[in-house]
Amino acid sequence: MSVKDKVIGIIAEQAVLEPSDVTMDSTLEDLGIDSLGLVESIFAIEEAFDISVPFNANEPDQSDFDISSVAKIVEGIEKLVAEQHG
Repeated sequence: MSVKDKVIGIIAEQAVLEPSDVTMDSTLEDLGIDSLGLVESIFAIEEAFDISVPFNANEPDQSDFDISSVAKIVEGIEKLVAEQHG
């Protein structure tokens, strides 16, 4: 399973949607994911990939990790996975 598919699966689970309902252009807001859902998604992603996501839930705007769309989240996770396992 690719990083993209795994991340979409995790996000879909948090949004209580089918993975096919999650597009790369979707925002977390579009998917109905609130701040708690975001934190749970980040934890699930960290656990699934054995990485640490540089995200501050208290100050999301101050984070280096871009959560503006599913595509940006996937891109960020791919980069973190490459750094971790590179």
